[in-house]
Amino acid sequence: MVKMPPKYVRYLLVLLMALAVPALHAQEGISKKQQEKIQARKKKEDKKEVKKEEKRLYKQHLDNQDKATRKRMKRHKRRADNQGNTGHRDPFLRRLFGSKH
Repeated sequence: MVKMPPKYVRYLLVLLMALAVPALHAQEGISKKQQEKIQARKKKEDKKEVKKEEKRLYKQHLDNQDKATRKRMKRHKRRADNQGNTGHRDPFLRRLFGSKH
């Protein structure tokens, strides 16, 4: 076996490492399309998690109330859902004959 001087071994090692770095660098990272997919999936999961937490908090809030309060809350929620975004509107006669102030 031929023994090489340590100086040549160091140069050879540095040369091999220099050639290996660009090959490794080309393999790093993911494509922009994959990044966007991952971000969209994460955003969707976060949104789902927030909704789940809000639902848990609402249920806990309901559990803290007594029965009469829970019934009243449900009744008002149903009325709000039926009215939609318009909100509460006074009955016809109250609107017709009620005060204008």
